[in-house]
Amino acid sequence: MSKESTMNEVIDNDALRAMLETMLTIRTYEEKAAAMQAAGQAAGTCTSVGQEAAAVGVVAALGADDFILTNHRSAGHLLARGADPARIYAEVLGKATGYCKGKSGSLHVSAKELGVVLTSTIVGAELSLAAGVGLAASMQERNNVVACFFGDGAACEGSFHESLNLASVWKLPILYVCENNQWQAFVHRRETMPMDHVSTWAASHGMPVATVDGNDVEAVYRAAQVGIAHVKATGQPYFLETCTYRTRGHFEPDDQAYVDKSELAAWRAKDPIDRLQQKLQLNAAEFQAVNQRVLERIEAAWDTAVAAPYPSFSELTTDVYA
Repeated sequence: MSKESTMNEVIDNDALRAMLETMLTIRTYEEKAAAMQAAGQAAGTCTSVGQEAAAVGVVAALGADDFILTNHRSAGHLLARGADPARIYAEVLGKATGYCKGKSGSLHVSAKELGVVLTSTIVGAELSLAAGVGLAASMQERNNVVACFFGDGAACEGSFHESLNLASVWKLPILYVCENNQWQAFVHRRETMPMDHVSTWAASHGMPVATVDGNDVEAVYRAAQVGIAHVKATGQPYFLETCTYRTRGHFEPDDQAYVDKSELAAWRAKDPIDRLQQKLQLNAAEFQAVNQRVLERIEAAWDTAVAAPYPSFSELTTDVYA
């Protein structure tokens, strides 16, 4: 598929409505997780509230056989990929029904059946490992895309340049997705980077790059399609930067005392869910119907996870390799 045909493809309202529901699912899931943490019923977690369009747009463009590596804000990518929220909640609660049998917590989930190779709390770790997964896919001639999600903070790590350099020199089928959410833990991007866009760095590694409005799910989807088409056609890497904003704190609980309130308000006015609702011209009743369906699903998922058993003691040494 050419770049022109991809960018001009009509995305019907049913597909956009599905994206809206997925974004609402991610938002509701994470707000519930944060609320349960505040109530002392779950461990702390990192959310991606405000960034949902980036996850949904890219993952919607991926094929079923493609791979995903991601970071500590992974719930959105997992849910966009079709993960069962009850199983993610179970993982958060350390329950046996979680994707990793309760051993990963909220930050290290792996789901082989979804093509999610790993999530990692080590900043930039997924960048290091993406090259290996990409090399394996290339050697096996599987024509898979390896989608590697990371933030602008990880782009300030040495592993960023190491990974992009390897992918460029070795011609690896990696779609790099930088979710530039303007924050690196408690430090603003402006304090650590001399430019506004990470794609400027990526371009120096000889791969095609694109920067897109990360709060416009349709724009993200179209841009991801272009990148994926390039990777599949050439077997070589592509870099996509989605410009968005983390509207909750770094790690729950977080009072965001370090955040400029006017900047936060400006980005909240560009909320990706509100924007898509307006584009679809859903009235209040229509939107509420979708929201209620999502809310009921998430509440049921939480109840299912709470009722699930903890792992037996026999699991203590399983899946341990060293």
